[in-house]
Amino acid sequence: MFDTHAHLNFKRFAKTLDDVLRLSHLSGVKYIVVPGTDEESSQKAVEIASRDESVFAAVGIHPHHVFLAHTEFTSRLQFIENFLQEKKVLAVGEIGLDKHVYEDTKYQNYHIDEMFFNLQKEFLIKQLQLAKNYKKSVILHNREAKNDLLGLLNEHWEEYFRGRIVFHCCEPEEELLGFAKNHDIFIGVDGDITYDSPPGRKKQEFIMRVPQEHLVLETDSPFLLPEPLRSQKQYPNTPVNLPIIAEFVAKLRGESIEDLVKITTENALRLFNIH
Repeated sequence: MFDTHAHLNFKRFAKTLDDVLRLSHLSGVKYIVVPGTDEESSQKAVEIASRDESVFAAVGIHPHHVFLAHTEFTSRLQFIENFLQEKKVLAVGEIGLDKHVYEDTKYQNYHIDEMFFNLQKEFLIKQLQLAKNYKKSVILHNREAKNDLLGLLNEHWEEYFRGRIVFHCCEPEEELLGFAKNHDIFIGVDGDITYDSPPGRKKQEFIMRVPQEHLVLETDSPFLLPEPLRSQKQYPNTPVNLPIIAEFVAKLRGESIEDLVKITTENALRLFNIH
């Protein structure tokens, strides 16, 4: 199995990382991509990837961290660019657009006004260009900004990006799926697909319509803990739980777990250009 998105670089795993990696491999997870969200976490992702041959890194500035980066736009992008020469760095990410106002996080004091959102767009365009220049893949974050994201991608689309982008934790929107199918973009599915709630059921209906060749698995660790672990409050989420997501998706789609694991792993290898 291939966990295409696990934030093992976050402080939540500072004391347990070695055990998490060991148990993840024992659970059948062969590959893991650790994405950055800012300079510090990107550097940590590279460090983790250098210690384990089955772990790879992505580096980038998350849309909500753009607010922190705008005063030193060029130097912060240069910091990210420096990592793109590392062999274990396979992608630029987690980057994108986000209009959601988060609560109980470091983001809650930032009002997403027009200036802030324009900065997000500017950083996204620059980071997409870095990905192309250094022949890296792209991990795209989108929350409540699909029209802006698709408009930006249409405006800046290049054939290089075909088969090299994933919509991380993709919102269950037909416009995103249509664009993904037309542009050979992958759809990331996470533990929230197991939730018995209106958003969870909408995600389930959506994932059933995703063509097999566009699907990849991700945990988004330490977030989006799948059921039944979520109800049992067995936090944090880790790549160890990827089989739970895989089994749920396979059953939902009426596919064998063996076929689902095989095709999603092959998709992820193609996404990140691993031969």
